[in-house]
Amino acid sequence: MSTGADPDEAALIQRCQAGDVAAFDALVARYSSWVYNLAYRVTGHPDDAEDVAQEAFVRVFKSIRRYRRGAAFSTWLYRVVTNVCLDEVRRRGRRPVPLSSAARPDAEPPDFADPAAGPEEIALQRERRDAIQRAIASLPPKHRAVLVLCDLQGMSYEEAAQVIGTRVGTVKSRLNRARLALKEKLEPAMELIRSG
Repeated sequence: MSTGADPDEAALIQRCQAGDVAAFDALVARYSSWVYNLAYRVTGHPDDAEDVAQEAFVRVFKSIRRYRRGAAFSTWLYRVVTNVCLDEVRRRGRRPVPLSSAARPDAEPPDFADPAAGPEEIALQRERRDAIQRAIASLPPKHRAVLVLCDLQGMSYEEAAQVIGTRVGTVKSRLNRARLALKEKLEPAMELIRSG
């Protein structure tokens, strides 16, 4: 994810703002896996992450003319995706999650297991990843978003505050609470996680 000024990206954005659909397709191609991964980490569900990614790109397409080049495009995109994620998590909180979407093996996120590992190690890596994702998904949405942005996406407190639209102190507080809750939720699985 680029955070600096990229002349190619700036040209793509300018073309998008002029209505060039091919330029928008190029932006989608550039950011689609990143958007999906962020959405998956925040929503905790592959199907919801797909829906969020599509909705986020629809919102970007509709509002690209309002994007001001003074801010990094990636920060603006983070904010759009994070807002769509939080909307989805709130909406999902009002409806049950079908077991079929959680249990479908073909709905798994991309697997980055070590190809040199044996079958037992690959299974252990997946089990570890799933335990961590379940713990992250069980956090309150605002804490989950800050944790994902800072600890998984590598944002600074200032960047996360800008994305979420809050103060740095609020980000620090939420992140601290999220880390403590995550530690508590992962305590039963620590032997599994440490064996990696």
